[in-house]
Amino acid sequence: MSDNTQPPYSYSPGKPSPMRVKYFLLVFFISIFFLGRILYPFWSILVLAFLLSGLFRPAYSFFNRKLPAPVCSILTCMIITLIVFIPLIFFITALSNEALTVYQWGRSSDIWIKLQVFIQESETIAEIQQYLLDLGIEFNPTQISDSLSILVRTAGLELFNQANRWAANIARLVFLFVILMLVVFFLLMDLPKLIDYLTKLSPLPDEEDRLLLNKFQQIANAVLKGNGICGIIQGVLGGVAFSLIGFSSPLLWGSIMGILAFLPIVGISIVMIPAIAILLISERFVTAVVLFVFYVILSFTVENLLKPKLVGSEVKMHTLLVFLSIIGGLAVYGILGIIYGPLIVTAFMTLADIYLKKYDAYVQTH
Repeated sequence: MSDNTQPPYSYSPGKPSPMRVKYFLLVFFISIFFLGRILYPFWSILVLAFLLSGLFRPAYSFFNRKLPAPVCSILTCMIITLIVFIPLIFFITALSNEALTVYQWGRSSDIWIKLQVFIQESETIAEIQQYLLDLGIEFNPTQISDSLSILVRTAGLELFNQANRWAANIARLVFLFVILMLVVFFLLMDLPKLIDYLTKLSPLPDEEDRLLLNKFQQIANAVLKGNGICGIIQGVLGGVAFSLIGFSSPLLWGSIMGILAFLPIVGISIVMIPAIAILLISERFVTAVVLFVFYVILSFTVENLLKPKLVGSEVKMHTLLVFLSIIGGLAVYGILGIIYGPLIVTAFMTLADIYLKKYDAYVQTH
């Protein structure tokens, strides 16, 4: 008697029919769509986890010389918590208080009166006013100080409300950070396996997948290690300088300078130059000169000496493109756009380069 039993699933070798391929791809893409919907609430956490895993992988590798992988991953996560999470809690608490101080300063400061007097007594402003009047444009110098006062009050109030929302959601922040550390814990151990799996799953050739991954890693290191460390240095030193000068809310202004340091071309000058102007209007000329010299030295050493050493020469992106990617990323994704913007532009530039080298001739002939 012959055995007619069949296994529950049997794979028949050979080329599948076109209909079967289309059906499988349809089911496969549907599963990807629903997987994306499930992971969408944690998208930011997953991106940050990949970046932190790559950034702190040298620490994991150092521990992994003598310790088991789970212990090394736990130690690395503890380092990330000490460096990132604890300072973040302190920063949110202090930011709330200092943002309220900026709002009150914008309402009551006499700097706006001094600015009005300076504008009204300036011959250059008077000439510009007369020139605009000849063109039919009425310009009142007091509009400048009034607009700046409203801008400072609005920005301070918005920062205060945002910091209060973060502080009120501290439990949610802790929960999200625990999930982040959980993802980082497993990525530190299994990231090479995950990369190999995604490379095999991708229909692109392996060298193109590796090129994309290498570009992502390079730009992530440039953003986090290069711009991040340089931004912290400029923010901390700028905040200390503001504190010594006697400006209010040095922590807030230092934090703003740390974020602005990511922007090429302008950087911390957006804060430093108005601060120098305020000192000049307040007739603190020596302090203004000292702050200007400090600003020039800080910008030159960080941007031209320190940052190239941290970033290296592998990451090549036009300065204007970096500027637009960060500004656009901030507008679309918020504070995380500092990371998302350059990554998205890097993906496009890498794929465009691959297209021009390998697929352009094929597309034109077909």
